[in-house]
Amino acid sequence: MKAMEVNVPAPSQHAPLVAPPSAPPLPRAAWLRHGPFLAHLVVTRRCNLSCAYCNEYDRTSSPVPREALEQRLAKLRQLRTWMVCLTGGEPTLHPDLVRLVARMKELGIRRRQMITNGYRMTRRLVEELNGAGLTDLQISVDGVRPNSTTVKVLDRLRGRLELLAAAARFRVVVSAVVGSAPPSEALEVVRFTQRVGLTPRIILLHDGSGQLRLGPDELAAFAEVKRLLGRRGRESADYRQRLIDGGAAPFRCRAGARYLYVDERGDVRWCSQTPALFSKPLAEYGLDDLTRQFDTPKPCAVGCTVGCARSASAYDGWRPQGSRQATTPDRG
Repeated sequence: MKAMEVNVPAPSQHAPLVAPPSAPPLPRAAWLRHGPFLAHLVVTRRCNLSCAYCNEYDRTSSPVPREALEQRLAKLRQLRTWMVCLTGGEPTLHPDLVRLVARMKELGIRRRQMITNGYRMTRRLVEELNGAGLTDLQISVDGVRPNSTTVKVLDRLRGRLELLAAAARFRVVVSAVVGSAPPSEALEVVRFTQRVGLTPRIILLHDGSGQLRLGPDELAAFAEVKRLLGRRGRESADYRQRLIDGGAAPFRCRAGARYLYVDERGDVRWCSQTPALFSKPLAEYGLDDLTRQFDTPKPCAVGCTVGCARSASAYDGWRPQGSRQATTPDRG
């Protein structure tokens, strides 16, 4: 399944370097009301793979300069962001990855995460990430054997996952992906993950707009993996199941507030799948922006499968949205 094309900003157009923010931290009370729980920070758009369903990579762009990324990390800390996840592209292609993780720890960011395809994980890198203070790592495994859609599969990653199980001092979550390989292979990925002692979860492949696109065989596999995972396979409100059953799982999306997606240019977007709908430079972001985006209804929320946006929004599901504070969003 190939994702729909989206208008990702040109990777070479990095925001100009500016001085680190000198503003005081966001007041704690303001953070509790509207501040970010999670931010994804793109460190490079380049990837060493070319999975057919993915629209978040290229093969040519340069890594974002470390100085620019450190300034963005400082700004995220000034906004009291609780968890920052380094992403891409493939973040292990960034030459200063370990230094960036260490900088997150120095800044006092509580949860320091990375998403990787796993291909470049070595014992040396695992030990360096241990020392730098990484707390969480995510790897999604699309199936067992390579196919025309993906090579991010268990047959290629088995040894690296065993290495992580043996050597990592950070939490490793392995996501079995339903939708990019024969459905039964997701079950084998989950069983392997449980056997080596890593944390399994399940995700559903979405298209380039973040919407669900699966057939009956994939849906049957999803139900079986949920049964295998037990309580771990059932989440609050179980939105994936509601999407499957009814084609809709509306929620009050707090992207741009509780969840920030910061692209390679340093612009905040609602998420990786909606780059054309909202944009504002992170360097200019403040409490007014957090409050406005917290209160702005998102037109894509009904069929959204983007778990990070949903999870970061779950805490505030009871709070209304669409008051006079919400205005027409900024656009890139």
